[in-house]
Amino acid sequence: MRTRPRQWRLAVVGIALLTALTATASLPSAAAGRPEHPHGGGLSATIRYTEYGIPHILAKDYANLGFGTGWAQAADQVCTLADGFLTVRGERSRWFGPDAAPDGSLSSATKNLSSDLYFRGVRETRTVEKLLATPAPAGPGKDVRDAMRGWAAGYNAWLKQNRITDPACRGADWVKPVTTLDVAARGFAISVLGGQGRGIDGITAAQPPTTGTPAAAPADTSRLADAARALFSQESSDMGSNAVAFSGAATANGRGLLLGNPHYPWQGGRRFWQSQQTIPGELDVMGGSLLGTVGVSIGHNASVAWSHTVATGVTLNLHQLTLDPSDPTAYVVDGKRERMTRRTVTVPVSGGADVTRTQWWTRYGPVVTSLGAQLPLPWTATTAYALNDPNALNLRASDTALGFSKARSTDDILRALRRTQGIPWVNTVAADSRGHSLFTQSQVLPRITDELAARCSTPLGKVTYPASGVAVLDGSRGDCALGRDKDAVQPGIFGPSKMPVLKDAPYAENSNDSAWLANTDRPLTGYERVFGTVGTPRSMRTRGAVEDVAAMAGRGGLTVADLQKQQFADRVPAADLAAADTAKACAALPGGTATGSDGTAVDVSAACTVLAAWDHTMGTDSRGALLFDRFWRKLTAAVGADKLWKVPFSAADPVRTPNTLDTTQPGFTRALADAVSELRAAGIALDARLGENQFVTRGADRIPVHGGTESLGVWNKVEPTWDPKAGGYTEVVAGSSYIQAVGWDGGRCPVARTLLTYSQSSNPDSPHYSDQTRLFSRKKWVTERFCERDILRSPALRVVRVRG
Repeated sequence: MRTRPRQWRLAVVGIALLTALTATASLPSAAAGRPEHPHGGGLSATIRYTEYGIPHILAKDYANLGFGTGWAQAADQVCTLADGFLTVRGERSRWFGPDAAPDGSLSSATKNLSSDLYFRGVRETRTVEKLLATPAPAGPGKDVRDAMRGWAAGYNAWLKQNRITDPACRGADWVKPVTTLDVAARGFAISVLGGQGRGIDGITAAQPPTTGTPAAAPADTSRLADAARALFSQESSDMGSNAVAFSGAATANGRGLLLGNPHYPWQGGRRFWQSQQTIPGELDVMGGSLLGTVGVSIGHNASVAWSHTVATGVTLNLHQLTLDPSDPTAYVVDGKRERMTRRTVTVPVSGGADVTRTQWWTRYGPVVTSLGAQLPLPWTATTAYALNDPNALNLRASDTALGFSKARSTDDILRALRRTQGIPWVNTVAADSRGHSLFTQSQVLPRITDELAARCSTPLGKVTYPASGVAVLDGSRGDCALGRDKDAVQPGIFGPSKMPVLKDAPYAENSNDSAWLANTDRPLTGYERVFGTVGTPRSMRTRGAVEDVAAMAGRGGLTVADLQKQQFADRVPAADLAAADTAKACAALPGGTATGSDGTAVDVSAACTVLAAWDHTMGTDSRGALLFDRFWRKLTAAVGADKLWKVPFSAADPVRTPNTLDTTQPGFTRALADAVSELRAAGIALDARLGENQFVTRGADRIPVHGGTESLGVWNKVEPTWDPKAGGYTEVVAGSSYIQAVGWDGGRCPVARTLLTYSQSSNPDSPHYSDQTRLFSRKKWVTERFCERDILRSPALRVVRVRG
């Protein structure tokens, strides 16, 4: 028989005391312990809100925990959530028209119609229902299914009991109750983001050639290889991340430390949302969840902390089909003819007739005619391409997250990964209170071995696979099937024994490059190309990150404060390599002038002085940061990486090479002239403080934003929108999001500092619309309240009991 721990007794006593002390003057009137009582569905939870609107959700089981989570997410993000549910139901065209663009959070679809055609097809074929019904471990476990059911009930209860004030959906008829299937379908959409979700336009547009259709031009395989490389490059992604775990060998007290810094979109359905989830005696976890999901995606409990970084593993592959000469909707495998499966999907459209389209599916997956505009895959009379996405059979990500939430060590993290195999497109970095560190690229990938690619690649695949990891296999041969690893929970994926793993290194770091240099002293090798590369140039962000964390580990004696300092140091690795040479070459220009792209001579002499005096950081007070940023973007766009540096990359010195800027490249002076002209045209001084021109607007206020873009290599990555008419960089579209610095000091409570950069709510009427954004601007952190005593001591405490 399980006894209730002391923490549960404290919770009960604390809530009772708060209820009794409703008149206590030391608590704000709205937080004075007077519980609110919304209703819904026979389920219940207690939500304790502390500073910055962070909810601590207490429930007796997973269904009730899901109820409280759904309720609390709706309270903060109802419009964003409702918009996402329209997406996974295939109803965007009905409400917003077929030609409008979705926000991109749940797929790559460029128009509502293509999004709806895909997701209605998923719904009509009962894809998600079948996954929900699949027994664990191949399908989701009972606890997760219960949490999904509860989440839907909690969301619906909030809708029924509250008035929507967010102008984004206030009074909108498209905000409707949801079902467990809707919640699961949202999880499915997130799982396939890197696979089918990347090819939705090409899937829904794929139609067989008709008589008279001109033959496709011969493929330029070299260009397609470059397009594939660019498409799957992290530099072109709206998601990234940094994370580092330090083992006890590098820390002040022999316990582990973790710094997580995911870079995700600042708007839309891929925002994080912070909470604590507690089932006494069963679960106690705190961290950030992707909206609409039932568990904690990135976070910690009392013993272990983890974060994720977007991995280099390519989560799809293509099968090139040999078609029946008499029927382009039939293909041949081992000499036998197979017909494609027709999926006819009808989408309701606002203000017009319903639209009906046919999709074509094969044993390998859907026929696809492109992966983005730059990677066409034409369907001809003889050839078509089918997209294989193993994550279309993976509804296990929430089970993996739950396994992490209940872990007590980094070994438990590994065991959860091996048992559930639910991570679709990220790496995992973790540390624990015993002093262990972990990096692993344990994700669901198509089982493309290098041997299989060598034996079965088509001519296109022979160039795309080495260049990008995208395999194009001969679909006419049965011996080119992906096969199955004995330890894999589903066919066609790698088993856990094939995953790159680094345990107990002094530091384990990833910044969206491959697993190779998670620790430079213990490089990881021997994995298949589909996982990523070995011995190739690293991104500027990886180079800067490895320099920083290796130096930190070398110094030793690290604490949580050191993690906080690293997060907001805002060092610009590109500047350390190139700013001095830029200033020197600038000062040597005859007459202090350079010729811009339009042929105009520009006086750049003032820029030389500004760049020479700049502190090489992207802090809000940094003078020269904006000038270098605009120059560097233009230079790297004009000059290829192979020509930018005098000293080329060396795999023997991958962090310090390439180096030495080649200022003789013609694009150098043009980029300098264009940057100076751009700032002057916008009325921005060359030595303006960065924060005056890199900001976000919240209400009537401009909030300065520090950090920098991908190519600069800044750990604290932000990607803002340039609008010279508005004064420089305005809204941040992606970047640092849910940040956590976690350690342990031997007590019962972890030492944790967190920050949700864009704040908990997207509702401008919420008090938590910009409060953490203002903290982020000032490089301040939230001191987390994980233990019960700290929750109950919060001066902002507000207790809400939600029940049916």
